Amino acid sequence: MTAEMDCPICSGMRRDLFRARLLKKYDVRYFLCETCGLIQTESPYWLKEAYSSAIADNDTGLVARNLETAAKLSGLLYFCFNPNVRYLESAGGYGLLTRVMRDRGFDFRWHDLYCENLFARGFEWDPEMRTPGCGAVTAFEVLEHVLDPADFIRSAMAQAGTRTIIFSTFLYEGEPPQPEQWWYYSLESGQHISFFRRDTLKILADKLGLRIYSHGSLHVLTESTINESIFRICTSRLSAIVDKYVRLRLKSKTFDDHSQMTEHHS
Repeated sequence: MTAEMDCPICSGMRRDLFRARLLKKYDVRYFLCETCGLIQTESPYWLKEAYSSAIADNDTGLVARNLETAAKLSGLLYFCFNPNVRYLESAGGYGLLTRVMRDRGFDFRWHDLYCENLFARGFEWDPEMRTPGCGAVTAFEVLEHVLDPADFIRSAMAQAGTRTIIFSTFLYEGEPPQPEQWWYYSLESGQHISFFRRDTLKILADKLGLRIYSHGSLHVLTESTINESIFRICTSRLSAIVDKYVRLRLKSKTFDDHSQMTEHHS
């Protein structure tokens, strides 16, 4: 990748931003699109090494983030979408979030090309599920790993048969932070290659013909209209309270899933 290449989101020109050392040995160039604010590394030749383990060894917050995400998703899907339809978790990692959402009563299905499903076995995505489609596809902690965010989102929505994607990524504000100023560059793991501002996501939504709803690190691109006040409550610190209410209203799939898997293996 060179600075002269067009931005994959807005086709704007980009400039050299800085160099940073990834995996403690690769001096990597970073570029900034001055139109939409997208920051990206040069073509990531180091990714095979970076993904020698699908989950970075130093990611000690993995479980805590999944539980926090589940609490926010619980209220969001219950009050802003349809809690009774199927959902696809794209790039679902070890399947922890899929399992936790099923425990809450949501019909989540797992899919990941690069990681083994450990926690949601038996509840993988089947291409035949594309009809009648999903309520939404989720992609948590994914967009910072891809070079072409628009293409990834199109593909994920097409796979799920939906025009709604719920995803997470941390945003920077104002001028791009220097490498030593922002932990999200993840220099030690080398896995993060794309970084966004809020206006970057707005331009991305416009390109895809979708509305955007964004609060903190959780974002929704959708054709639907969402009540913004409810959206902010469900994605705020009040999400734990909302989640408790939803868990009282929905029937957990934990025991039914247990019975299904026991019957399957008998």
